[in-house]
Amino acid sequence: MLARRIIPCLDVRNGRVVKGKNFKDIQDVDDPARLGKYYSDSGADELVFYDITASNEERKTSLEFVKKVAHEINIPFSVGGGVSTIDDFKFILRSGADKVSVNSSAVRNPNLIKEAAERFGNQCVVLSIDAKKNEEGSWSVYVKGGREKTTLDAVQWAVKGVELGAGEIVVNSIDEDGMKNGYDLELLKKITDAVNVPVIASGGAGKMEHFLQAVKYADADGILAASVFHFGEIKISDLKKYLKENGVEVRI
Repeated sequence: MLARRIIPCLDVRNGRVVKGKNFKDIQDVDDPARLGKYYSDSGADELVFYDITASNEERKTSLEFVKKVAHEINIPFSVGGGVSTIDDFKFILRSGADKVSVNSSAVRNPNLIKEAAERFGNQCVVLSIDAKKNEEGSWSVYVKGGREKTTLDAVQWAVKGVELGAGEIVVNSIDEDGMKNGYDLELLKKITDAVNVPVIASGGAGKMEHFLQAVKYADADGILAASVFHFGEIKISDLKKYLKENGVEVRI
């Protein structure tokens, strides 16, 4: 059995790690490289960095923090936000990232996924999906940092993304983001059942049981969280011990 990955998520704005709720009420947290090194030293399996306002501000990802992070840590990390061209992939990977995450740009130009996978390999291409539940029970894909609703169905878009070449899917629930009530397990399970690549749960972790639920109920390959790690509510070492005691394979 493959070990499940614990992945701290660091949202970056103006060179600083920040955190909010439902993609709003943003608070300053720390320096990306310093916090990244802390997580690397604390047993995190991977890190994810999102330049959260790059897409909405229609600018490129800030590569300065990417280079600093690569210098400080020794675990894989992915970077997203403002990625819209093959050159963006190239520059981010050359700056030290292991994977590149696309969201808004892939919705505008799905062929970007295909081109990037062909050039850099599926393992480097992550499709991040910001999804919000509709009244009738489906989930819509949102872009521009959760600000703009699209006509895409989240589950169908995940399937299409994998067909195009995405090697990993990150499923982020806008409804649960920062609320600490647990992941959207229903959405997660629909997507893990529909695709044959690793799926990462994002949005909603508040206690250790939520991580366990994402694995046991929805078969998530990785569990991503932000504020519970940033503010010291859950320690990665304690979380891994808890998961292992409950039958989940993790790297200790």
